[in-house]
Amino acid sequence: MKLLPLLSLLPRLPGPRLSSALLGATALELAVLAGHLIAYPFGLTPERRQSPRRPARPTSTGVDGPDHGGTTPSETETTTPPEATTPYKSTTPPKATALPVAATAAPPVVLLHGFIDNRSVFVVLRRALTRHGHRHLEALNYSPLTRDIRTAAELLGRHVEEICERTGHSRVDVVGHSLGGLIARYYVQRLGGDRRVRTLVTLGTPHGGTAVAPGAGVHPIVRQMRGGSSLIEELRAPAPGCRTRFVSFWSELDQVMVPVRTACVDHPDLDAVNVRVTGIGHLALPVHPTVAAAIREALEAPEAGEDTATAAGSSTGATSAA
Repeated sequence: MKLLPLLSLLPRLPGPRLSSALLGATALELAVLAGHLIAYPFGLTPERRQSPRRPARPTSTGVDGPDHGGTTPSETETTTPPEATTPYKSTTPPKATALPVAATAAPPVVLLHGFIDNRSVFVVLRRALTRHGHRHLEALNYSPLTRDIRTAAELLGRHVEEICERTGHSRVDVVGHSLGGLIARYYVQRLGGDRRVRTLVTLGTPHGGTAVAPGAGVHPIVRQMRGGSSLIEELRAPAPGCRTRFVSFWSELDQVMVPVRTACVDHPDLDAVNVRVTGIGHLALPVHPTVAAAIREALEAPEAGEDTATAAGSSTGATSAA
């Protein structure tokens, strides 16, 4: 896989002593938390989505205009379907006419937040990706009342199908933080989502289960993130022929992932690259500019040709966020 050398080009600075590094990372975590608490209310509502533009048609003045009544781009936005926040309802997503897309067009990027969070966590990352040409990004909210990762993965699958139908793309990329990455992996690996997801980037995701998940005896979805849970064991099952590329970012100072390497993808059937991040903790992963740059490079890495065989397995890389 050619992604590893690309990520390895990022600067790797000499790391400070663990004590000072942990102190700095903790201070950064507190700053990120404070900022996120301010932004959190703005992410509670589902974002507005832009429908595909209708093809222009000639007008009597000879100037191209929008088809079917002159709808302007600002009038083509629709609100998120109800299932974006209610995991217990199965409704048919609104139909949208898909426009053909060029084979080289970048696929949509779907952003999926972590436990008891919302789309506001991706404000910084979204801005960074948009500045570098990623024009179609969608941040999904799943309900905090969700009690099962499998249910959330099914909901994600319905959203991905709706996005593909609406945009005309056959595949998407997904970036998931913490629990969001685990939901996306279950969709890819256990629900056939590998036919839709080209690249899955995870940030501080407990792929092997974590030993410090808070409230493990209270919330069912948190119990599923514990090592040895039935869901984690499902993800250890064989996954031959999985077509999705995995890029997992893990931090040596992530206090939520115990052990820290549980955030790595370790599966013989998966095409995975594990990128070690130094100098930051769990909350800073989706907001740090160095990580954002590495995510962008991961999404822009060329995909192997369909007729080119690639060896499955895990590789490692490193980037410094200090």
